[in-house]
Amino acid sequence: MKRKTIGKFLRRKFNEFLDSIDDPVVRREIKQNSMITGGSITSLFFHEDVNDYDVYFTDHKTCKLAAEYFVDQFNRSAKRADASVVVGKGTEGDGFYKPKYEHDRISIHIPSDGVAGDPQAGMAGEQLGDTVEEFEQIEEEEDRKGYEPVFLSQNAITLRGRVQLIIRFCGTPEQIHTNYDFAHCTNYWLSKDAKVYLNELALESMLTKELVYIGSKYPVCSLIRTRKFIKRGFSITAGTYLKMILQCNELDLFDIDVLEDQLTGVDSAYFMQVIAAVRSDNPEKLNSAYLVEIIDRIF
Repeated sequence: MKRKTIGKFLRRKFNEFLDSIDDPVVRREIKQNSMITGGSITSLFFHEDVNDYDVYFTDHKTCKLAAEYFVDQFNRSAKRADASVVVGKGTEGDGFYKPKYEHDRISIHIPSDGVAGDPQAGMAGEQLGDTVEEFEQIEEEEDRKGYEPVFLSQNAITLRGRVQLIIRFCGTPEQIHTNYDFAHCTNYWLSKDAKVYLNELALESMLTKELVYIGSKYPVCSLIRTRKFIKRGFSITAGTYLKMILQCNELDLFDIDVLEDQLTGVDSAYFMQVIAAVRSDNPEKLNSAYLVEIIDRIF
């Protein structure tokens, strides 16, 4: 698809999402301070299935407002009141360990396993039509289902309609993309001007279908993420794997806080169960044998 066409689809999708928000203050802030980035733009470029639309927020205030609004919506719809938004350093309590985040880090505190809801409920995964008109019809049918929250993790809120609100990071596109791993995911759409922004390295990676690793703060997550891109036809060199492995080697993955931070963002429902199981057992010293046992039991 052309850039202009992608922008049209994303603008309509975003406006449908905005219309579902009944708080005018929250709706206004999200309208002005949001961006869509990640794999959805790549999928639209090739007219492929869109797995989900990742929405980020360009300032801290909007990120916090959005998190509080949708966590409250989730608590109401799920008839529970234990999920809450946390800002800053976490503490132990309520049977769940809150990670020691940066002083202004926004996260969601959910007792027990640290996740709530159905992670698949918002990801319908319908096939895109072969034409623009068929695509629009599918999207319109999905939009009518609404955008209520169906799944919470510490770092993201999944809504119906394949929209995922990422609260782990916020800031300018450049700041957010410092946390990204593969170049083809770094194109983006800004809500304030409703324009799609493409970059040369991302386009080259997309056109050659080769995973270009630009470095990541989360190399464990990156290694696992390669699975889904390979399924979508991307290739990857042995050297790229080696770069990720070298970065992983610098991590102390037997530190439970480091392990949790690295696992966030991939199959989170299962991985958060791994972390919760380790924390509940509270072993004095983590080792590979113990972790393998936990992983085998949960997966």
